Amino acid sequence: MIHVGIGYDVHPLVPGRKLILGGVEIPHMKGLDGHSDADALMHAICDAILGALGEGDIGTFFPNTDPRWRGAPSSIFLEEAARQVTFHSGRIVNVDASILAQEPKVMPHAFSMKANIAKALGINIKRVGIKATTNEGLGFIGREEGIAAMAVASVDLPEAS
Repeated sequence: MIHVGIGYDVHPLVPGRKLILGGVEIPHMKGLDGHSDADALMHAICDAILGALGEGDIGTFFPNTDPRWRGAPSSIFLEEAARQVTFHSGRIVNVDASILAQEPKVMPHAFSMKANIAKALGINIKRVGIKATTNEGLGFIGREEGIAAMAVASVDLPEAS
């Protein structure tokens, strides 16, 4: 039975941090602020997968109050989401995500992002979709104060008894 989950994440852009999206360091004058590497794309995908399982969000598994996760690469969060799918005797069918960023342009890095996400989840790269859009200059994204990502994931799970 196919289950679908949705995820959303947002982080503020600040000077002095690396900009990491989809596990790729993107050259930019600002980076995303957060407890881990603040990879909003991987965080949204993680929440989508956990949602498809009926589990809590990323903070349930990796609370930002836990010093173990300070500066941690978000690929470990995706690896755990994939482990949770296996624990539930399921398989990830696909993930699809959109990045909302006024600047920088992120699509030149999409293939590398897809490869990193596929590797962390243990799925074929063709099962990962990445898109990007600006916010047409509107709101905090348009003012380049932050970057957001949203994702959906489908997971094939055995029928509940």
